[in-house]
Amino acid sequence: MGYKEFKCGVCGRLEDRCDCIKYCAICQTDYRVRLTEDGQYYCADCREACGYKTQEEV
Repeated sequence: MGYKEFKCGVCGRLEDRCDCIKYCAICQTDYRVRLTEDGQYYCADCREACGYKTQEEV
């Protein structure tokens, strides 16, 4: 299986190079947000509730 890099849906950069304002796409918090496969940022609670995974979790 090939390795897929997660990129920001706004700027197209990897999470560590993204300069966008990072906030959860669901609840709008900026606490512990991470990029997921759909190109959006989500906080830990919303990721867990919706089953989204970060790059390291896939």
